[in-house]
Amino acid sequence: QVQLVESGGGLVQTGGSLRLSCKASGMLFSIETMAWHRQSPGKQRELVAAITSSGIITYADSVQGRFTISRDNTKNTLYLQLNSLKPEDTAVYYCNSGWATPRKNYWGQGTQVTVSS
Repeated sequence: QVQLVESGGGLVQTGGSLRLSCKASGMLFSIETMAWHRQSPGKQRELVAAITSSGIITYADSVQGRFTISRDNTKNTLYLQLNSLKPEDTAVYYCNSGWATPRKNYWGQGTQVTVSS
């Protein structure tokens, strides 16, 4: 079955960096549009960044210029580099496959990112 397993979250100070990873299995990773979403307490889940199978990338305005999404199809892994972190970036970050496509969507269990001020 399809599995998406995130890792790399943690506690970091304002201005710090983290790199999130999402290892996919049970799917043909290279053809999927992959995305990162996040959810803070009391807020709706929001799209952070997405990357299509052909490498077209979309970022939320709030992270443009600070976060970088990438993928390694040889490793079935999605990445999110988070730089210049702010307290408002604190959230659970989720990996998602199939975003904005007719294909079935799958979600990982999430990884917590906490940015202290």
